[in-house]
Amino acid sequence: MSTVAAALRPVPVPQAEVLRRDPAAQAFVLLRIAFTVAPILFGLDKFAEVLTDDWTKYLATQFNDIIPGSAQDAMYMVGAIEIVAGLVVLVAPRFGGALVAAWLAGIIVSLLLVGGYGDIALRDFGLLLGALSLTRLASAYSDARSGPSVPSS
Repeated sequence: MSTVAAALRPVPVPQAEVLRRDPAAQAFVLLRIAFTVAPILFGLDKFAEVLTDDWTKYLATQFNDIIPGSAQDAMYMVGAIEIVAGLVVLVAPRFGGALVAAWLAGIIVSLLLVGGYGDIALRDFGLLLGALSLTRLASAYSDARSGPSVPSS
C-alpha cells in the first residue's frame, strides 16, 4: 500500500483489552479525541464568537493581504478548515494529525507576525508537538485486531 493510501486509511479505536493494558493506546485515544474536538469547537467559534468577539486580531496582515475578501471572511474560511481538520483526525488520524500540525504551524507564524501573542504561539507549538505525536501513535494502531505494530514495554 502506498504511503498516501496508508495515511488516509481509517484507523479504528484500539480494542478495549488493549486500552486497559497499554498506556500508548490510551495516549493515542486521548490525543485523537482532543485533536478531533478542539479544532471542531474552535472552527465553530469562528462563526459563533463565544470565546472571543474578534478572531481577526490574530490574523497577520501579511496573510490577510493574500486571502480573498475581508479578514472576517478569512476567519470564516479558517473556521470551516478547522472543522474539516477535526473530522479528518476522527477518521484518518495519521493524516489528520499532520494536517492539524501544519495548520498550527501557520497559526504560530501568523501570531508571531502580528506580535504580542508569543504566549499563545508557544502554547500552539506544544499543541503542534501533540498533533505530531498523534500521527506517530496512529501508525502504531493502524490494525486494531493485532494491537500496536511496535513492541510495547
